[in-house]
Amino acid sequence: MERFPFPDDLIRAQREWHDVRRALAAPRPRHTTELRRRLLHLSVRIHWHPFWSTPDGWTPAARVELRRQTREARRAEAA
Repeated sequence: MERFPFPDDLIRAQREWHDVRRALAAPRPRHTTELRRRLLHLSVRIHWHPFWSTPDGWTPAARVELRRQTREARRAEAA
């Protein structure tokens, strides 16, 4: 398994993206417009983060690994 040196702000943005997405997927979510706008804002922030311009961020595997690490960290916190 590859380890990438993800910056803290990128990890926080990805975690928040997962949280907002989960809130939107809930049955009858409240404030859907606000949540969708937040999701869009986070998506843009993640997509254009400077990390992706570094040699470590050039590979598609880095994006997959970021999502995997944040998802696993959230599961570990919930357990």
